[in-house]
Amino acid sequence: MSALLALTTAVFITSLTETLPAGVLPAMSGSLHVSESATGQAVTIYALGTALTAIPLTAATAGWQRKRLLLTAMAAFAVANTITAVSSHYALTMVARFLAGVAAGLAWALLAGYARRLAPPHLQGKAIAVAMAGIPVALSLGVPAGAFVGETLGWRAAFLAMTALTLVLLAWITAAVPDFAGQRAGARAPMLRALTVPGVVPVLVVTLVFVLAHTVLYAYVSTFLQHVGMADATDAVLLTFGVVSLVSIWFTGAHIDRRLRTLTIASVLLVAVAAAILATMAGSHALVYVAAALWGLGWGGVPTLLQTAAADAGGEAADSAQAMLVTLWNVAMAGGGIIGGVLLETLGAGSFPVSVLLLLAPVLVVVVVARRHGFPAVRPPAA
Repeated sequence: MSALLALTTAVFITSLTETLPAGVLPAMSGSLHVSESATGQAVTIYALGTALTAIPLTAATAGWQRKRLLLTAMAAFAVANTITAVSSHYALTMVARFLAGVAAGLAWALLAGYARRLAPPHLQGKAIAVAMAGIPVALSLGVPAGAFVGETLGWRAAFLAMTALTLVLLAWITAAVPDFAGQRAGARAPMLRALTVPGVVPVLVVTLVFVLAHTVLYAYVSTFLQHVGMADATDAVLLTFGVVSLVSIWFTGAHIDRRLRTLTIASVLLVAVAAAILATMAGSHALVYVAAALWGLGWGGVPTLLQTAAADAGGEAADSAQAMLVTLWNVAMAGGGIIGGVLLETLGAGSFPVSVLLLLAPVLVVVVVARRHGFPAVRPPAA
């Protein structure tokens, strides 16, 4: 469990590093002397770093010892967050964010498989759920805490705190996480062959569009809250979102072995209802908190659901399917940052939740249709 919790912390750091600018966007924007939409591209460039490098770097390091690769990836996070914290130049900040994204590509393609190897077959789904708990913890505690630190000590202090936490994690991994061998050269199948496995493509399509929908709103959540007159409530709204996300991932971990399809459909519908509330009733501050809670309830289990679905569908090609999922996840993060910036400049912040609704419609269709492969009513037995 100590090793598994170290992986949870690694997921926490990768998730918080990616989304932290969302909680400190106005302050970060002012300090770097660029617009909020330009600063929002700090999320985009991170995601691009992951999207562009996850597959080639995963293939290039497939033979590395797993512990060495994990330590390398997390050390890169410490460097990138330190540069972000001390940089006063927009261009240098973007370079650091890109480096962090490259590190995330290595880490994300590694972490789910690492968690599975720490557990016996009948507990592998729950092991992934424990590791992925780092995401809602980052959203429920990390981003609001980052927003609070940003308001009280400055946004740079939030990134320095990330560096300090990463240094602690490096010592923890060294002491507690067992090592595993990489793949032998002769055992590595071409990565794109996973696309021919039934069920992999539907999972990847859902990943791309669902994450895009989420990111369009989440990357600019502080700007949206300013739009509806809740600028001072960003940390509280994010806390509501994140705490309920913890409930979501707990429930997902408890029921994923029997209800993956049902949970995935419910997640899409819950996020859609939250977006509908924000699109039509954001004038009520109480309903904004209700929407944040529904959003967290729907979104919290999504990483676990999609990574488990990809592993199930991929079978022997599960590692390749995971690397492609990581790539498309971050393509969606990058796309969300770009589309959100365009929407902000052209239609205003009020267009974010409507865009989420439009994107979720095809997601629901794909999940419903992929009944035999991808999101089956009955999961295959653990390998």
